[in-house]
Amino acid sequence: MNLFKKFSQGFTKTRDAVVNSIQTTVGGRKLDEEVLEELEEVLITSDIGVETTLDLLDRLRDRAKREEMEGDGVLNALREELGKMIGEANGGHEIDPDCVEVPNTKPFVSFIVGINGTGKTTTLGKLAAKYANAGQKVLIVAADTFRSAAVEQVAIWAERAGVDIVRGATGADPGSVVYDGLSAALSRGVDRVLVDTAGRLHNKQNLMAELGKLDRVAKKLIPDAPHEVLLVIDGGTGQNGLSQARSFSEISGVTGLAITKLDGTAKGGVLIPIGRELNIPVNWIGLGEGMDDLVPFDPNLIVDAIFGGQN
Repeated sequence: MNLFKKFSQGFTKTRDAVVNSIQTTVGGRKLDEEVLEELEEVLITSDIGVETTLDLLDRLRDRAKREEMEGDGVLNALREELGKMIGEANGGHEIDPDCVEVPNTKPFVSFIVGINGTGKTTTLGKLAAKYANAGQKVLIVAADTFRSAAVEQVAIWAERAGVDIVRGATGADPGSVVYDGLSAALSRGVDRVLVDTAGRLHNKQNLMAELGKLDRVAKKLIPDAPHEVLLVIDGGTGQNGLSQARSFSEISGVTGLAITKLDGTAKGGVLIPIGRELNIPVNWIGLGEGMDDLVPFDPNLIVDAIFGGQN
């Protein structure tokens, strides 16, 4: 299956919810303040968010001063402006789709963070497999020691991906596991280290502080680590995902996002405000359970998938 088909299938529910509502609202009408007011309600309820929606409608107003729009013309203009906004939100940030680019910094340390149930450990496993298949030497550090099931889950992914793993006993100090893992990475000439952190509720400050501790431990061995803090968010949570991203970003310095479970939700519109309002690039999106269903974020494909483009 080519990438566009994968995106298109993954965004079926979002497309049905968003585009159908927009088409019903526009319905061959000329773009005026009444239509814009109705569009505002549709877009906000589609999890695109208030701030992003208002900006988008302002862009449509400006276009309406230069060109007359009605019916499909409104939909096309909306599509174009959303595409620009998504691209701007990601700041031109691109992920190598084949994962063949070996990082300049070795080992390149990534902390994978997020609350329980978002698909955090599964995302880590899929990344490990992608990097390993591209010929990179990968090490997983199982630092989620609070739950034995989490360690076992990441161990299974390490076996599937054919990569090494450093793990501690259930209840072991996560900082010690990270220290041992990074020591092993340095001695083994590893390209990438993927650290599975405990799934934390974003409103538990004492648990969030644990991330700060892991950061300090990593810097003892590798001063500029972690090089990436990847926050995994369940796309089905809609605007709550934006709240999670805001909280994690304030405490752990999130550098990139992975939005999962988009194939099972009509709330894919949340992709737009999360990246845009927090100025954090979306790196990966999850469109299914398969090993290949974690794909690099592509603004153009996102818009085409939501609005039914051709590719």
